[in-house]
Amino acid sequence: MPESWAVVCRQCTRLATEVPAHVLVVALLTTGLGLFVLFVLALFLVAPVPRNPLPEEKKYRTLAQDGAVTDPQPLPCWLGAADTEKQARRSPKGKATIEPPELFMSVVVPAYNEEERLAGMLEEAVNYLERMYGTLASEDGDEAAAVNAVETRSVRKRKPPDSSAANGHYAGAALDRGWEIVIVSDGSTDRTEEVAFHFARDHQLSLHPKGYAGPWTPQVHEGVPIPPGTIRVVRLTHNRGKGGAVTHGMRHVRGQYVVFADADGATKFDDLGKLVTACRDIEDVEGRGVAVGSRAHMVGSEAVVKRSKLRNFLMHSFHLILWLMTPPKTATVKDTQCGFKLFSRGALPYIVPCMHSEGWIFDVEMLMLAEFAHIPVAEVPVGWREVKGSKLNVLRDSIGMAWGLAVLRAAWSLGVYRQR
Repeated sequence: MPESWAVVCRQCTRLATEVPAHVLVVALLTTGLGLFVLFVLALFLVAPVPRNPLPEEKKYRTLAQDGAVTDPQPLPCWLGAADTEKQARRSPKGKATIEPPELFMSVVVPAYNEEERLAGMLEEAVNYLERMYGTLASEDGDEAAAVNAVETRSVRKRKPPDSSAANGHYAGAALDRGWEIVIVSDGSTDRTEEVAFHFARDHQLSLHPKGYAGPWTPQVHEGVPIPPGTIRVVRLTHNRGKGGAVTHGMRHVRGQYVVFADADGATKFDDLGKLVTACRDIEDVEGRGVAVGSRAHMVGSEAVVKRSKLRNFLMHSFHLILWLMTPPKTATVKDTQCGFKLFSRGALPYIVPCMHSEGWIFDVEMLMLAEFAHIPVAEVPVGWREVKGSKLNVLRDSIGMAWGLAVLRAAWSLGVYRQR
């Protein structure tokens, strides 16, 4: 058998030497082209395509003034175009035209079976939002909070309004009050939505609301009253994944700025002011900017060192893959996966309508789209701590994220995905 194979190899070599060189070159080029075409076709098959929202998913529920849950109401959409599900309108100068903001800060919270952790996160969020951007911002007697509020508002007013701008940003730049929380229940099968409404009812109807312990406030304190309708609940009929829930929520925000925050409250919500300051500092003339919460400064901390060796190995491996496979500026972001990212309203049309990934890797696609559109991005250190109850399967989801990143990068590089 070995001798017969050797004979075959010698015959193949002899035949190859007898074939003209130009024929070999053409054959190689044709084979390479065929393989490339097959690769692109396969990429079209495996590249994720986000599903269109169902009619009932374009509605929200909130609490009326008497504390009753309202009937489903149509969600607002900042795109303001007839075909809002496909693309943002473009003005003759190429700038996105969107609806003006109605309030200053929107918070999108993706929640899948979060009945145990949601109330604590909401407690810390509404306490900060109401004191900073609500009615308590001017009434709070806490000196530190008052100083922080003044600093944040002075940053917001650093750039004067420009009524000639058409992207909806400068038209609302004078807003320094008003907030909302949009909770996107991602096909939850537990009491996530009931917990959200119960929390809103406690804080809306009572002058002295019941407080809830959170990751950063383990001691229960009295809550703050909130205005009616500030917490909205959107229900996705079928689970879409964290990326799909975040993107869906961000399509329907009313704020000058929008931040998405994880329902576990692992990130210190009081650091939102840092993101606002950083975003305002880097915004371009169109009012576009992104501020990314980062845990990179914690790499050597006790919280990370105590993790398992497997988890730390997978974390470093993922960072290496990111560095190798993402565009230059995205590759410089040290922490792409922190669930605390802020977007100016002017940046939304260049990112949200173009999103495809609905899984864990969606953060990377957002940063890539910001880079493609030349939107400035700032990375801001934020407080973070481990919270029990994570739904991330370290090994399985790490492999899935690596595969998703490879498909994502290839799809954008080869034109399978296109910015509209």
